[in-house]
Amino acid sequence: MNKAFLFSISQIIVVWSVWYYFTYPDSVQVITENWPITFTMVFGSFIAGATSEGGGAIAFPVFTKILHISPIDAKVFSLAIQSVGMLAATLTIIVMRISVEWRVVLWASLGGILGVMLGGIIIAPLLPADLLKMLFTAMISSFALTLVLLNCKQRLYNHSLIIYRWHEKLILLITGFIGGCMTGLVGNGIDIICFSVMVLLFRLSEKLSTATSVVLMAFNSLIGFLIHLFIMGGFTTEVKNYWLAAIPVVVVGAPLGAYFCTRLTNKTIATILITLIATELISSVYIMTLSRTIIYVSVTVFLLFCFIYLQMSRVTQYNPNRKES
Repeated sequence: MNKAFLFSISQIIVVWSVWYYFTYPDSVQVITENWPITFTMVFGSFIAGATSEGGGAIAFPVFTKILHISPIDAKVFSLAIQSVGMLAATLTIIVMRISVEWRVVLWASLGGILGVMLGGIIIAPLLPADLLKMLFTAMISSFALTLVLLNCKQRLYNHSLIIYRWHEKLILLITGFIGGCMTGLVGNGIDIICFSVMVLLFRLSEKLSTATSVVLMAFNSLIGFLIHLFIMGGFTTEVKNYWLAAIPVVVVGAPLGAYFCTRLTNKTIATILITLIATELISSVYIMTLSRTIIYVSVTVFLLFCFIYLQMSRVTQYNPNRKES
């Protein structure tokens, strides 16, 4: 633990030094002029490291529904800041030797790269902003409901993928692609979608799945950010200032969240996740003005994902203690 602590401190010092070099002499002004962003990411970065919801799951709804920042700017910011915070959390996870299912990271990321490009370049410009906000909310709300039902009874967990053949690789590839599309739309999604498959289908523990989803989100956020930076654009001066205002806190909050997750039980992690998703749903319904079309589409997405998640939870092939045939 001392080694991990020293690494985290060194990581913070390095990032802060680079940040100060690039923002001097306006370092203080960058934060004071964008303090709502900094304040939001104090919580967002901790949640990003401690749960399967990336920092974008906090940033995107707060930015679009409270601060009235455009969904495009909120998405690009989410990808950019997660590239820093969740990468810092990933390095902390590696140094602390926290268990990660790297096979999930590999195959889901291969699908995720294609999904991020398709979602960001092709699909996002075609969908209304308010619909983008609610699609993400509907998707994660369905997972929360399924997780509530599962945690009503005692559960057993696998410590790794007990079956790993072409079928599992294909599932992870498709899951990563769908999650990547959502990430390309709102700057977040591949982590929570892959987390749901790991927990519901493959019966991996919430603790292992959380660490894996953090690593997965870090890599795919970086890919998405680079796509916007060099291909699509969108990393405007305003978004850059948001990003610079948040960097000093996320490099502390995300690794701290990753450490905090190691001290929690699987049930506690599930409870925290369910609470966060419920808060997201309530705030969306309360703050947003929902048209009939958005309501119909959101309910349809919610029911569709509920059906998919419930079907996954009924699969017995990956039950713990089952031996591969």
